[in-house]
Amino acid sequence: MKTKNIMIVGVGGQGSLLASKTLGRLLMDQGYDVKVSEVHGMSQRGGSVVTYVRYGDKVYSPVIDKGEADYIISFELLEAARWTEYLREGGQIIVNTQQIDPMPVITGAASYPTDLVTKMSESNHKVDAFDALSLANEAGSSKAVNIVLLGRFSKYFDISDEAWNTALEACVPAKFLELNKRAFALGKSL
Repeated sequence: MKTKNIMIVGVGGQGSLLASKTLGRLLMDQGYDVKVSEVHGMSQRGGSVVTYVRYGDKVYSPVIDKGEADYIISFELLEAARWTEYLREGGQIIVNTQQIDPMPVITGAASYPTDLVTKMSESNHKVDAFDALSLANEAGSSKAVNIVLLGRFSKYFDISDEAWNTALEACVPAKFLELNKRAFALGKSL
């Protein structure tokens, strides 16, 4: 199997590490060779963060170059737009429409860009944009946006819900497991 490339992007504190760890575990359990990168960027709350997940028969590097990503899972709207040059032609973006102001917007030095979903849709990419924060809150915690996004992302794979649940059980602390299973189910059923 040709290597597939997934980028997970957002801002620090949104749970990108848990999402990439869960996704990596799921793919390893399916028998793929998997490489998950370390976090690149400012992992402190509020800084831009990206992780790479690559899988296939044999993966030699965890790094994804511009134009190579098959999927981008974005926890925040501006982060999706920031990383689209890494998406291959016809690639898929799954994006939470939540807007988190970066420091230049907070300080008044810049304004948050408008019509980002429209602009991304006008490119040669497929855009699946929705309010994952509302679904996370419905599941029981705003911190479950990452798992809501994985639930939505699961619709693009022919991997059973049982396998996804096994990966969640392996990666999510027991006291948060039921909440995260609800978040996953809400994302998938959207």
